[in-house]
Amino acid sequence: MQAHTAHVRNCDRPRNFPTAGGRVESAPFRTALHRSLPVELNPQQRAAVHHLEGPLLVLAGAGSGKTGVITRKIAWLLRECGYRPRQVLAVTFTNKAAREMRERVRRLLADRPVRGLRIGTFHALGLEILRTHPQALGYRAGFSIFDTHDSLHQVAEIVRKARLHLEPEHARWQIGAWKNEAIDPEAALAGAESDREVACARVYAAYQDQLRAYNALDFDDLLLQPVRLFETHPELLEAWRERIRYLLVDEYQDTNPAQYRLVRLLSGPLGAFTVVGDDDQSIYAWRGARPENLARLAEDYPRLTVIKLEQNYRSTGIILRAANRLIAHNPHVFEKRLWSRLGQGERIRVLSCRDPEHEAERIVSEILHRRFQERARDGDFAILYRGNHQSRPFEQALRAHRIPYHVSGGTSFFDYTEVKDLVAYLRLLVNEDDDRAFLRCVNTPRREIGAATLEKLAAYAGERGIGLLAACFEAGLAQRLPARARHRLEGFATWIAAQADRARRGDPVAVFRDLVEEIDYRGWLESQAKTPEEAGRRWENVEELFEWMERTRAALEGEASLAELVARMSLMDLLDRKDADADGDRVHLMTLHAAKGLEFPHVFIVGMEEGLLPHRSAIESGDLTEERRLAYVGITRARRTLTFSLAARRRVGGQWSETEPSRFLQELPEEDLVWEGGRCDARPPEERRARGRAHLANLKALLEDG
Repeated sequence: MQAHTAHVRNCDRPRNFPTAGGRVESAPFRTALHRSLPVELNPQQRAAVHHLEGPLLVLAGAGSGKTGVITRKIAWLLRECGYRPRQVLAVTFTNKAAREMRERVRRLLADRPVRGLRIGTFHALGLEILRTHPQALGYRAGFSIFDTHDSLHQVAEIVRKARLHLEPEHARWQIGAWKNEAIDPEAALAGAESDREVACARVYAAYQDQLRAYNALDFDDLLLQPVRLFETHPELLEAWRERIRYLLVDEYQDTNPAQYRLVRLLSGPLGAFTVVGDDDQSIYAWRGARPENLARLAEDYPRLTVIKLEQNYRSTGIILRAANRLIAHNPHVFEKRLWSRLGQGERIRVLSCRDPEHEAERIVSEILHRRFQERARDGDFAILYRGNHQSRPFEQALRAHRIPYHVSGGTSFFDYTEVKDLVAYLRLLVNEDDDRAFLRCVNTPRREIGAATLEKLAAYAGERGIGLLAACFEAGLAQRLPARARHRLEGFATWIAAQADRARRGDPVAVFRDLVEEIDYRGWLESQAKTPEEAGRRWENVEELFEWMERTRAALEGEASLAELVARMSLMDLLDRKDADADGDRVHLMTLHAAKGLEFPHVFIVGMEEGLLPHRSAIESGDLTEERRLAYVGITRARRTLTFSLAARRRVGGQWSETEPSRFLQELPEEDLVWEGGRCDARPPEERRARGRAHLANLKALLEDG
């Protein structure tokens, strides 16, 4: 049986329906529910919120209000259907999206407690499951979570010691891909189709052995290991199904096979879930996302209902016509077509430029014009590109005109050196087997423990099959190291053990502040920094870490152990950045990938050329579907105006090379495009004069400021 699309008329027809406890409520109950819902819900949104009769897939087009549907459905389940907060779970892909969802639900349910409601990321869910049952998979409480750098370092060490002709980056990528597919080392080796894959599979096995020895997991394990846990311990799965009576999943098109299996396991054979997704916005295949998981739902759940959200509340008709025409060139399992009541709007402009510098000047000219003519804010503009390397000429042009801007995708807060230093101390306090944390802490600040000493310590620990911290206490170490080096190691290890004991018994944040002061980390920063200003900035990050721990402890209420705080730090993904000015009144520069989920009044998609968008690698592979989806995502970020730009030549390997316009431009409605530059310039003379006046006004302002 195939999935069917729900008819709103049937969903709204009064009828009896079951609640969470199996009760049957009558039509008057549903009438009262209608009065409690916000009036702005359209019929399709309302049908999605009300649906409980079996599994539901909501195909939510860009700008169609999907987050509102999810949050209102959570509120409806709790307020009207008898579910308790702890019985409802909503998962998404970023901490930022989860925070926004939680805040919306709190506003909708301001008159009732929601403690126990789970809204978080897939990785946070996996962490909660594993921290509840670590022994079932052979781990101990307080396990560490290796970040990308730790993981790559470990793989590189395995490759180096085995003397394999293998790039560590590729091996780590392959291991992650296998984990996302829920493939263990044995299956990876059995299915290897080349010598390179055989080598990667052997590295995978050694890597997993080392992680277990360190009582550690990596990010991919937070998805793979819960699946393994539930598939090998059905009694634990049943307990979690009892806890979670209803499951909601956002951005379902971005799930990988491991996440799909986790959702299937938790939701059970009846499929008590609502998943929301849009296959046209699946742009993360390189991270393991499988948009075909949407189609798999219809196969695995014959009773699946499909509701389409096609009304767009963001963009003008011309912008949506371009998006629909472009994405129609991709194959679809579920057809949909966005529409809007916001009017047709301005035609889409295509700026043909000489080179990247001219392209940047043209875009900045457009920004100046909008500012001068319409009093637009700087924050109303977004410049979107395929790769980060394209941002430089735009930054230079914006600086030249003194236009404030913000580049998304900077260093993650938890990637700053000073933050990683101190988090390593916290990891070691929680998990004494975390050798990566030990090596970072032991000489930060310096303790006169040299590299030769650490090499001998590592050799001894390896022979004994114990961690580096534990090896520091071994009497046998006296046969390997001189007394002075051994005493320093033992002194450091004793101090760490004492701090760990204090953290277990007392306030973990206060203990951590004392630790930082005791090692005089501020003095260490001042001695390492090139200038006092640099030292000050780095110390501000340390203060921010203290404040983050305080905020997180307050949010966790009674669960604020040091292990919990460290686990939360490990989950901070690349979207959790210390971008203080990201939401300020500044022009936004970002990649098309980073723009997903955002919207702006005026959008510029730059570098519309073959080899950039679509990217060269996609052209060579012959599969442009994801590149087309990426362009579609960019188009649907625009609310009022959309502008494309392309350069006639670019530097490639230090040499100028002629370019070709992106084939995607030819897939757009020609009647909605206005070409300026390379084709006949369709701008009327009065518009050209207006842009000239905008430039003169800005130049005058610059001279007056000077």
